[in-house]
Amino acid sequence: MTETTRTPLSLLPMYGHTKGKRSPVTCHFKCGNACLGETCNTTDNEYFRDVAAAALSRRNVLGLGAAGAVLIAAGSAATGGPAAAAPAASALPTGHGHGRGNVGRLPFTAITPVDKSVDAFTVPAGYTWSPIIRWGDPLFADAPAFDLQHQTPSAQKRQFGYNNDYTDVIVDHGNGRSGILVCNQEYVNPGIMFPATTDPAQQATNRAIARAAHGMSVVELTRRRTGRPWSYTVGGRRNRRVDADTTFAFDGPAAGSALLRTVEHADGTTTRGTIGNCSGGTTPWGTVLSGEENFNGYFRTPGTSAEDKRYGLMDKPSTYGWEADEPRWDTRNAGYENAAHQFGWIVEIDPQDPTSTPVKHTAMGRFKHEGANVRVDGEGRVVAYMGDDEKFDYLYKFVSRRRVSRNRAENLKLLSEGDLFVAKFRGDSGASEIDGSGRLPADGAFDGSGMWLPLVVDGRSQVSGMSVEEVLVHTRLAADQVGATKMDRCEDVQPNLLTGKVYVACTNNSDRGKTGKAGADEVNPRTPNRDGHIVELTETGNRAAATTFRWNLLLVCGDPATNTSTYFSGFPKEKVSPISCPDNVAFDSTGNLWISTDGAPSTIGYNDGLFKVTLEGRERGRVQQFLSVPTEAETCGPVIHDRDGMVYVAVQHPGEEGSFAAQHSLFPDYVRPGTSPRAGQVAAPRPSVVQVHRR
Repeated sequence: MTETTRTPLSLLPMYGHTKGKRSPVTCHFKCGNACLGETCNTTDNEYFRDVAAAALSRRNVLGLGAAGAVLIAAGSAATGGPAAAAPAASALPTGHGHGRGNVGRLPFTAITPVDKSVDAFTVPAGYTWSPIIRWGDPLFADAPAFDLQHQTPSAQKRQFGYNNDYTDVIVDHGNGRSGILVCNQEYVNPGIMFPATTDPAQQATNRAIARAAHGMSVVELTRRRTGRPWSYTVGGRRNRRVDADTTFAFDGPAAGSALLRTVEHADGTTTRGTIGNCSGGTTPWGTVLSGEENFNGYFRTPGTSAEDKRYGLMDKPSTYGWEADEPRWDTRNAGYENAAHQFGWIVEIDPQDPTSTPVKHTAMGRFKHEGANVRVDGEGRVVAYMGDDEKFDYLYKFVSRRRVSRNRAENLKLLSEGDLFVAKFRGDSGASEIDGSGRLPADGAFDGSGMWLPLVVDGRSQVSGMSVEEVLVHTRLAADQVGATKMDRCEDVQPNLLTGKVYVACTNNSDRGKTGKAGADEVNPRTPNRDGHIVELTETGNRAAATTFRWNLLLVCGDPATNTSTYFSGFPKEKVSPISCPDNVAFDSTGNLWISTDGAPSTIGYNDGLFKVTLEGRERGRVQQFLSVPTEAETCGPVIHDRDGMVYVAVQHPGEEGSFAAQHSLFPDYVRPGTSPRAGQVAAPRPSVVQVHRR
């Protein structure tokens, strides 16, 4: 299909295969129908997935001293422009749980789950919302106002990008009235962005707009006082767009490797662009990490090598057809054989310096990075946790060689050199007790032990027959060889600032237990796993650099009213909000876990949302829904500034199953047919960063 022609759902490759996750439209544009093809991981190892969260007050990120047990988690936050408040929801009825939230400055009554057909952004009673910034909003003084009918590549390069994901709001030191918003732009949906066309020239223009809509945005914020909504600043000193053309530097052991060289970048130390930017994290030294996730869908390759197959790279037209515009997107072209190797990395950007060159860290390995979140251990070394977001792939950890310094310039090198590990899990219960039904074993918990298997240590490969460069560029193959545990799509992975425990969000895996594929194990106890689960991991001695750990399942998700396999750490099932497909996580200042979801409409019939989970005490495992996003949208990048009374989320792909001529959502402007939009508004869905606060 051309990217500007609306295709019926029945003609999309994933139509009829998405019961356990998301829309076939998302599958096509976001991950290139990865689930439809052969499983990339065909080893006999076990399996794991997703991310739990930790969010630190961003007031501390720029002034970190030399050591201490500082924990940083990659929360996500955002803010926006004109408000279009939806009505607050009522308290949950009996059977879906209810009650007051216990976050000191964010008390709330859990909302009733919202039917998946409702096109509204729903918040608790006593709260309101507004967008901080929307797709197409101008970032620079020379940028034109957004014009849905007359978009251009040059305009999009100066405007906020599409399908925002990881977000953070970093508040400046001082009075709390200024700051910056940093946001990923993961992918695009041309079918609802552009009018249908068969004109080749217009199709090429639309593809160029799409490339410009990828990447990251940095934008300055101001507000009257703390606890009040932000406005973004057009032409702010730190405003920046990073897209598919921006120059990046490689660092670490694989920089300059023959595996990274192309005719365009002959020395293998630089590349052009970032794509598939999903989740991320904010470091103690004030930079932002971004994970390049579904890069394989952007390339056409020979598809015959073990490396191509393991990364889902195939000899077929790419998702967006960019190979028609630039030779680098087709690795069959002479001189571009390694072009795909230049993506799939953790990217670091300094949002304080718009002239700085972003870096891709080869020491952290190459795979479908959901993101990376870091903590600083008691010895001052940085430890980053990372998930590979694909069915039956792995959980990773990176430990820096250098220690945190009082010199920020030195801290910018911390992720350039260190040791890389992959996780192996063992359950405490016998195999006969894990039958795929999700039934608790006899000891009353899904739990066990684990170890971090070394891939690169002290600059030397730990994988037989693979050099350091090969381990880092073909990390999945290295992890296969050492016998890592196959997981149910590890997405966000974050350490808790207060306890040091690490939370892994495993979104789902509808293929677990199918013929020829991995069956249930204690850390992935359901076949199939359509609703996902949350793993809680405790490093031995609570040392971030430990090589062993204990683990348990905090949540086995789903709607308890219809699913008997749910588990909430022993909290009564009738008193929780139904939750499915956990994706991104964050923490508030008192240590509660907040989870955003991606896929709930297809599993439990409700719009995706943001949920608070109590982690300690008698209410451990209590899930309360805080907000719901509009129809066909995903909740991304939560940031919880509860001391400030603010919550931020990125709303991704609202109305994704519509067409330009027949949109399914009008979020966030809600311009109704027959009415005149105000300046800057359009009668179409616009991915946006939203702020929620008390009325």
